Amino acid sequence: MRSRDSIFRTCLRGIYSCSWKRSQDSKTKCVYCWFSFLSLVSILTLGWMYICFVAYNDHDDVNREAFTSLRVWVNWYMIVIILSAVLATYCLLLLGLSLVHISIKEPLALHWLHKVLLFVGLVMVGLGIGGISFRWTEEWSSIYLSLQATAPFLHLGAVVALTIISWLVFQSYYRAQRTVSKNFIIGVFMAILVVVFLSPLLIRSPCLTDTLPPKPSLVGHRGAPVLAPENTIMSFNNSVECGVVAFETDVQLSKDMVPFLMHDNHSKFLARTTNVDIVFPNRMYNTSSDFTWEELRKLNAGEWFVKTNPFWSVSFISEKDKALAREQSVPSLEELLGIAKEHNISLIFDFKNKDDDCNSTVMTILKSGISQNLIWWLPSKCRQDVKKQAPGFHQVYSNNSSMVNDSGRFLNVKYNAISTEDISNFRSYNVTVNLWVVNERWLFSLLWCAGASSVTTNTCHLLKDMSQPDWHLAPHVYRIIWITADVVSLLVIIILFFVQGKARNQIFVLESERTVPLLNF
Repeated sequence: MRSRDSIFRTCLRGIYSCSWKRSQDSKTKCVYCWFSFLSLVSILTLGWMYICFVAYNDHDDVNREAFTSLRVWVNWYMIVIILSAVLATYCLLLLGLSLVHISIKEPLALHWLHKVLLFVGLVMVGLGIGGISFRWTEEWSSIYLSLQATAPFLHLGAVVALTIISWLVFQSYYRAQRTVSKNFIIGVFMAILVVVFLSPLLIRSPCLTDTLPPKPSLVGHRGAPVLAPENTIMSFNNSVECGVVAFETDVQLSKDMVPFLMHDNHSKFLARTTNVDIVFPNRMYNTSSDFTWEELRKLNAGEWFVKTNPFWSVSFISEKDKALAREQSVPSLEELLGIAKEHNISLIFDFKNKDDDCNSTVMTILKSGISQNLIWWLPSKCRQDVKKQAPGFHQVYSNNSSMVNDSGRFLNVKYNAISTEDISNFRSYNVTVNLWVVNERWLFSLLWCAGASSVTTNTCHLLKDMSQPDWHLAPHVYRIIWITADVVSLLVIIILFFVQGKARNQIFVLESERTVPLLNF
């Protein structure tokens, strides 16, 4: 048994201290400072991973912004997640090893290489949080929303973690020699325990409800861009199979005033999603008003999707669909109106260029013969003229003040620009609320509980099959779960406290029995 213990301890020292011999370092304060630093970095990296997973809903925005700056399409966000996951795993494993060291009374001699890597990790997390704070501030609203979806589970996880850690806390308590140290250890632990046990009093989630609203309808964001190249006929046809109630797209005007579908605008607007660099190599930096519709039709708008695999989904697509994707071209608004008319699906769009003419777009819609009530008119420019030309269009507003001033009843906003409480209030006033862009199940579930009317999504193929939110509980049921978890945890902690005390007394008695005969001799 001793041999096994020796091998075990030796391996622990080798990993943690990069030394096979027991450390004789007596700098206890320095050692525990490094342990505290390791704990801090571990908590920060775990928090950073949480942020990364929450922000994954908007990862396409990050990749597109990076492409705009670097002119190279890479799934930058996935690279960040992989690096963050490696860092978090490393820190948590190191923290676990340090706790094992403490439990078996092995010196915490952290090797300098681990210290350097921890500093590197801290810098990475700092840069990530700084980047969000200065360049992507709206994502903090997404973090707040995510807590409404995860807080009940985070509470239960924290209760379990504290229950497990209490064994080491009580071990440190009984080992402490001074009363001040004992009081400090038990006082801090009890304070944390009280905060965690009572934290559900602060939890406010729309999924803690007795009445679940109807499932939000789905709006295809540029079609179904995970399954096919965005803003192509193939993409919109795929979204039809998802049962979407509306197509969402982006309209621009060509040089000869033909409305066509394309998201990117300004200079080099065709670079990301077409082969303009091959067909028109000297016109890559031109804007939409420099290309005629005949020239735009010459471009391939699908090959990029298969090559760059923007959503890491191409491997799940059949060879037939890949071949079809490679053949896609830039579609006109007229073509999309034909599909919408055929399937009785609504259409919502925005102008990507401020100087685009509303009249050309409105006339194209009216000439298509599509029912006016299928058009959700979002552009704020020339809204009053459009009301006169096409009084049957549903007027959609991108902010509450504009909607109220115009006596509107249809709001289209980004999911993190409105609170779940406001969504519920709008629903009670019969105001239609469409939220964009919602791709993850947890977010869709949360907005479902809040009462959203519809969501614009890239992942209609995933959300269409959800028959209910990932979770929802009646408030009284959650209270039972919360109180039961706290009570069970408290009982286990009390038992562990007395077990540790009894074990410590037995050790003290055995040591006394060994010492007394030696003294008598």
